[in-house]
Amino acid sequence: MNFGLIDRVVIVTGAAGALGAVVARQLLGQGARVALADLVPEAVRAEFGERAGSESAWVAPATDLTDPAAVARMVDGTLQAFGRVDGLVNIAGGYRAGSPVHEMTLSDWEFMFAINVRSALLASRAVVPHFLRQGSGAIVNVGSRAALAGVGDAGAYSAAKAVVVRLTESMSAELKDCGVRVNAVLPSIIDTAANRAAMPDADFGRWVEPEALSEVILFLLSDGARAIHGAALPVYGRA
Repeated sequence: MNFGLIDRVVIVTGAAGALGAVVARQLLGQGARVALADLVPEAVRAEFGERAGSESAWVAPATDLTDPAAVARMVDGTLQAFGRVDGLVNIAGGYRAGSPVHEMTLSDWEFMFAINVRSALLASRAVVPHFLRQGSGAIVNVGSRAALAGVGDAGAYSAAKAVVVRLTESMSAELKDCGVRVNAVLPSIIDTAANRAAMPDADFGRWVEPEALSEVILFLLSDGARAIHGAALPVYGRA
């Protein structure tokens, strides 16, 4: 499947993670140039081997996506490496559950919003001025099915992902007339090793494969999605 992304420059956050690594590999396979951003660049290099640091794959220094200065350095480094930026995929985030809202610590609540909302907000704010100058660009945020309805014992995660969807819609409304598209994907449970270990009795075949979810993300980055603005696309597999 050809998405027409040759020479497009795309930043992938959470590039060492299960989904981030798949998205980055598919982008590279499409001929895109990729900035690999992660809190642990050593994990990125271990994941990508010889491709890390090549002409098409730049490994950002350790990037705390909740730190505006670190995010700015990462985007500046991408521009120095490739001369432009055409896309951003906000994958970095996380899940923490186990407590009802009234028992959840404030630090756990703030942590969920920091890694899921603040990270996407800061990365998006950092790239949008460059998109506006060139009159084009695409952002794809990774939300969750949990954004659509509250989930017991996962209130902070559900609320944070709901904010990601509202952020997507708001930024789309602000930027769609400037040549910039902002959309989101809402996966159900992603079929990763970590999720299999956490839910060993589940029917893994009903979950969404990272490769299938990644193809939806690549489509949203492509010109084939040029008419799609502010969408939150469900990608549930058969779950």
